[in-house]
Amino acid sequence: MHKPDYVFLGLIGAIIVFGLVMLSSASSVLAYEKFQDNYWYFKHQIVFGLLPGIAAFLIMARIDYRKWKKYAFPLLIVSIFLLLTVFIPGLGASYGRARNWVNIFGMSMQPAEIVKLTFLLYLAAWFEKRERDKIKDVSSGLIPFTVVLGVIILLMALQPDIGTMVIIILLSLAVYFSAGAPLVHLSWISILGMGLLFLLVKIAPYRAARLTIFLHPELDPQGIGYHINQAMLAVGSGGLFGLGFGHSRQKFQYLPEVAGDSIFAIIAEELGFIFSVILLVLFIFLAIRGLKIAQRAPDGFGRLVAVGITSWFFFQAIINIGAMLGIFPLTGIPLPFISYGGTAMTVGLAAVGILTNISKNCRE
Repeated sequence: MHKPDYVFLGLIGAIIVFGLVMLSSASSVLAYEKFQDNYWYFKHQIVFGLLPGIAAFLIMARIDYRKWKKYAFPLLIVSIFLLLTVFIPGLGASYGRARNWVNIFGMSMQPAEIVKLTFLLYLAAWFEKRERDKIKDVSSGLIPFTVVLGVIILLMALQPDIGTMVIIILLSLAVYFSAGAPLVHLSWISILGMGLLFLLVKIAPYRAARLTIFLHPELDPQGIGYHINQAMLAVGSGGLFGLGFGHSRQKFQYLPEVAGDSIFAIIAEELGFIFSVILLVLFIFLAIRGLKIAQRAPDGFGRLVAVGITSWFFFQAIINIGAMLGIFPLTGIPLPFISYGGTAMTVGLAAVGILTNISKNCRE
């Protein structure tokens, strides 16, 4: 073992510090309205997200990542159990239309965030045990992978938490491709995914309305299109250099979810195009560094875990930013390490700890 990848850790640290600073600004009005404390969300993010996350990071960075292979199947069971807990009366809690939270002793957590990591570790161990010929085979590769992924997707769709479901699908496909899956299998899965998306749209009219607004945001600016129109107004108002830190107008109860999914729009409004691009570049460099760790990993399990974690952070950032720019439909996906959310921060830093441990074992 040698020193960890300090460049990767430096990028994570820069994103987290930047995120905390912007969270203190973006959430100030909402925090005062709800709790009479401008820094309530900022304090909660530190106490229930950052501090537990640092502890999780330090623990995971010390544990040899190869030990997780022994717990692959139990991790799958944990993933399924966590997704089922949201349906237990008195335990599960709703947020908007989604029932994707669990309240335990007055504290809330989002099980799906944990499943991103536990299911990824299971997939990486499962693929490493199989030879490339078996992975390329339909009966021993494609079908078992599709079935186990389908179980997770079904539980996510029942909540429904479509945003997190999309991230789990993307990171799973990235791991499957890195394990040696042929492109034709990925094409079949993509066709199945589009069929599932069509079905989800058909059974829930509000999703069809969201899709229509995504294509034509001007149709209902005061109704279903309110969120995306206010987000683009915030982004456009920022111009090249922004209105100045703390000077957002959209956070005064105009833009929904200013501390969560919409925080990038506030960043663009206050700091402008240049800082928005810098943030995007940080995530791109983070992805490049993560893939370098994967490339130099000493075994297949480490390589697949590194690919999965890197894909998770990168895809989630791109989809969140793209939604605020009107490139993707709004899905409720938070911006990694920046949006408010204790569970997401803690689990994200735990994943960073595992990736750090892999980097300490990488070939020089």
